[in-house]
Amino acid sequence: MGTVEPSGELSGDLSGELAFGIELAELADGFTLPRFEQADFTLGWKDDRTEVTEADRGAEQLLADHVLANRPGHGFFGEEHGLQGDVDSPWRWIVDPIDGTSGFVRGIPVWATLIALTHDEHDVAVSVVSAPAIGRRWWASHGQGAFADGTRCQVSDVDEMTAAQVSITFNSGWDQLGLTSELVTILRQARRGRGFGDFWQHCLVAEGALDLAVDAVGVAPYDVAPVRLIVEEAGGRFTDRHGNATHEHPTAISSNGLLHDQVIERLGR
Repeated sequence: MGTVEPSGELSGDLSGELAFGIELAELADGFTLPRFEQADFTLGWKDDRTEVTEADRGAEQLLADHVLANRPGHGFFGEEHGLQGDVDSPWRWIVDPIDGTSGFVRGIPVWATLIALTHDEHDVAVSVVSAPAIGRRWWASHGQGAFADGTRCQVSDVDEMTAAQVSITFNSGWDQLGLTSELVTILRQARRGRGFGDFWQHCLVAEGALDLAVDAVGVAPYDVAPVRLIVEEAGGRFTDRHGNATHEHPTAISSNGLLHDQVIERLGR
């Protein structure tokens, strides 16, 4: 297990925790993919009018049970059931059982289980993102790089917005901040704009296929902690709209680093 130095930096061998994270991803894939392929779920709605299924809840509890049985000294925090396990542990697994439930229920294969091991000093130690319906998996551990299906990820070297490929997720939160027009300006300046959304846009930044991704307002740690480490270990930047490197604020922007400051200048006001 890694430790945390006085500087706040992680040290030590995290390979065992990464292997355990991949084990969790395998468990989740085995539970969620058959339900997606067979449309074997019942749709419900949360208080915020976002979709939820028993596949979400079942996958999360499956992973929580596995963590509690095999990492009894760790905490577990999931989107559906909240905090479980050792609530005082500095080590906590953060899980989104199905990121992209709205696509999952409509038969769109771009959804994933997001898994991160974090330390209470806000370091993300290990990340796994598994998207079984498209046959893709990304992972990273602190200081050891990021990988997509075993191939090392590296962000792009595009340094001009006019040459950039960007993904922006519009929602009412950006309207409330009065920043939708700034997002439109970024899209118009870019060479090509897309709206991949959710985990995928950030993973594409890590791979160098996208140069910039702006998420919806209202993201939570389970939405972005796993992709944050993957982007950072690929050489990119991951911050909130004010430029703070965090997975705990309600906005999230990833980039190759070269375009980041000009986007923060537009969206950080």
